Amino acid sequence: MAQKVVLIHHGESRHTDRAADQLERLGYEVLNRHLYAGDTLPMLDDDIAGTIVYGGKYCITDIPDMKFLQDEMQWLEACIGAGLPVLGLCQGAQMIAHSLGGEVGPLEGEPCEFGYYELETLDVDFMPAGLRVPQAHFHAFTLPEGAELLARSETFPHQAFRYGEKTYGFQFHPEVTDEMFKDWQAAPWSGEHDARVGVQSRHQQDAFAEETHRTVDPWFRDFITKLFGSAT
Repeated sequence: MAQKVVLIHHGESRHTDRAADQLERLGYEVLNRHLYAGDTLPMLDDDIAGTIVYGGKYCITDIPDMKFLQDEMQWLEACIGAGLPVLGLCQGAQMIAHSLGGEVGPLEGEPCEFGYYELETLDVDFMPAGLRVPQAHFHAFTLPEGAELLARSETFPHQAFRYGEKTYGFQFHPEVTDEMFKDWQAAPWSGEHDARVGVQSRHQQDAFAEETHRTVDPWFRDFITKLFGSAT
């Protein structure tokens, strides 16, 4: 039985995210890979139960110049083709959308979501109505042909999609814990977003934080459980 889930990161974190924690609770061996730092991917054999590709600073336009992103794209396409559970988060979702023929890039006026934003769900079996989620992005993706739109926000029309039965792309960050988001607030790059349209003030972010994490945590853990199942 497949027992390993490959997690592809595009940066370091001092904390364990919700996806990794829930997969370990389900009994999986989590294989963390940082290809930008020289890690390599395993063989896609019967031991691999699925993959998650996280967010990061890289853009779709970087793919032609960065071999590790090309390797990640090939990995994603192979996992999707094999029918494995696949989840892309922010940059990861953009990479999946790109691999399926969608367009990726900033919207007109370059609006940005940084903070905690309410989503409009289009499928209550996927997500409860009115869920507020962590966000940190200014690029968007178009919906790939054959994909089903699951959620949107006021500014960004494509927040979550499903392709087939087991491939999902989320523009938002349900994996991010309160501690992780606080690290993002303190990071130098977060200040680059402050002047963009749509960014919440620090006061707004702090006001929404507690309730957001309280409601996102059980929903996302249940989503991971349904997508991957138990390892045992």
